[in-house]
Amino acid sequence: MKGFFFLLFFLCLHSFALSLDELIVKALEKNPSLESISHRISASKSNTKLSNQFSNPSISYAKNTLDDNQAMSRSTVTLKQKLPYFGKRDNLKKIALANESILYENLRQAKVNLVKEIKKQAYSVWELENLYKIIDQYENLTKQNIELFESYTSTSDNQHMGIMSAGLTLSELRIQKSILNEKIHSSYERLSYLSSFDVKDLNLNLFVKELPDIQSLKGRFKNNPSIAIKEKEIKKSKAILESKELDYYPDINLLGSYSHRENFDNFATFGLSLSLPIYGSERYKEESARKLSLSAKSMRDDTKVLVDSKLTSTYFKMRSAYEIYHIVNDEALPQIEHMFELTSSLISTGGDLFKYIDILVKKLKLEQKSISAVANYNRAQANISAILGEMR
Repeated sequence: MKGFFFLLFFLCLHSFALSLDELIVKALEKNPSLESISHRISASKSNTKLSNQFSNPSISYAKNTLDDNQAMSRSTVTLKQKLPYFGKRDNLKKIALANESILYENLRQAKVNLVKEIKKQAYSVWELENLYKIIDQYENLTKQNIELFESYTSTSDNQHMGIMSAGLTLSELRIQKSILNEKIHSSYERLSYLSSFDVKDLNLNLFVKELPDIQSLKGRFKNNPSIAIKEKEIKKSKAILESKELDYYPDINLLGSYSHRENFDNFATFGLSLSLPIYGSERYKEESARKLSLSAKSMRDDTKVLVDSKLTSTYFKMRSAYEIYHIVNDEALPQIEHMFELTSSLISTGGDLFKYIDILVKKLKLEQKSISAVANYNRAQANISAILGEMR
């Protein structure tokens, strides 16, 4: 009955542990940085609506100081409205929409990076917790062997050195546990910060998947957020260039005024004005915009090369972790396990504790390398997923 309640208690505790997918979903909902970009997008939408509006008209009032009996004495109200050349308002809207699309891509990039960092931090938590568990197991095993060998001290004095060596190994294991315990707490704090809520437990099971082909990965990085942002910046620079080309055509200002005279007839005046592009300022502005457009294209091409380089280097890190994992589990651990079994059989007959502890430590280090290889493989995979623009 006690065992049943203990199992029930354990299952209840485990049920409150978040899965990585649940953690990511909640983090994407609560992260303040993402909210900040969302607010900027909302502000940009207002700017988009504003870009298609006419400029506010101006109104002025003027009165001269002549006597009212003179015909030139008058009070005048003037209304002035600027009418942009055909297509200029649409082009300004195009620029605003391009800027808005850049913000959307910035938001997507921020989400991708957040998911990547949460994954990597979660994998670090998994690694540290599993390293702690394996050291805890070896600590218990070392304690058992010390107790076993202490039973031989009454008949075999040469066991004292082996027991002392095992005690030193036990101390080293306790030191490692203390260090790992601090790192686990720090990792959960970091994970809580990234998730924007308190994370105390994580339900995660990692393993090494089959290594993908690098060419298949390279065929998928067209969704990379950095490249997408550069593409949007090219569209914006083209829209700005079109705007500068339209500046060659002057805007028209419509004028309308009404003059009041005390002793004479009132009258209205109508007119228009426009600027004369005779100094060549528009040409310099167009050249500047054209060069900035070419610069945006060059930056896009450079980003593609950089992304390809990052993908390749990250892939080789993942492949290295994959190879280390299989070397440890397919080659080294089976050999050390056989040695461990041979040495264990000597323990019951009072064999050499030095050899046993040495093999025990070697096996521990190999299992630690296996755990780290799994974590490194998945961290590299998280980096590759981010490069490919994935949010899962």
